[in-house]
Amino acid sequence: MRRTSTKTLLGTALAVTAAATVGGLSTDARSGWYARLRKPSWQPPPQAFGLVWTPLYASIAYASARALSRVDDGSRPALRRALAANLALNAAWSPLFFRARNPRLALAELFALNASNALLTRRLLREDRAAGLLLLPYAGWTVFATALNAAIARRNPEA
Repeated sequence: MRRTSTKTLLGTALAVTAAATVGGLSTDARSGWYARLRKPSWQPPPQAFGLVWTPLYASIAYASARALSRVDDGSRPALRRALAANLALNAAWSPLFFRARNPRLALAELFALNASNALLTRRLLREDRAAGLLLLPYAGWTVFATALNAAIARRNPEA
């Protein structure tokens, strides 16, 4: 079994950090628009999101690096593309929700992200079971985020 390459881990960490940065810079949970939205009672407090996303992003970076380090050379480019597409979808949600102020469009985007998560997790499970298992909390959190986004969109049809 091949060890996780430090160079590969650095690359996935940089890619994940870029996605997280786009999301973080686009999020404005203190805006008047966001404050006026009707939200479900089960929505976590704003500080919970950073506490959840930090370890999730770390697990995405490590799991991806682990799988990329173990996959054969012929499969590596496809896995890199799948990860890049997933991170692009991950980064796109905050601008759609907070900057475009469009919960419905953000919800549609989350369906695409969930599909990407399922495909990426399946691929990682096939290449390296431990790496795939490490992505399950991420996939679970985005399903929760989808339910939350759907509840906000439903409660705010004018948004």
